[in-house]
Amino acid sequence: MFAYDIKRNRVADKLSLENLPDLLTVREVAEVLRVSPLTIKRWGKRGKLPAIRINSRGDRRYKKESVLWLLGITQKQTVEDS
Repeated sequence: MFAYDIKRNRVADKLSLENLPDLLTVREVAEVLRVSPLTIKRWGKRGKLPAIRINSRGDRRYKKESVLWLLGITQKQTVEDS
């Protein structure tokens, strides 16, 4: 069980909010939001967290902005309107 905890800590370190990739997998989103992957898929079906389907298998990816929005976090714009 100790090795499992170490592995989870490494995954959590990689998925800190500062270094999230632009597109996240179901598992990554579930870890960030601390819910099950099945919950993420259900939210996608209900429109709460829209999924992007990729490849012929239809794998789901989620935009980082959508995940952060669910957490109540909005990213600062890097380019200001003039």
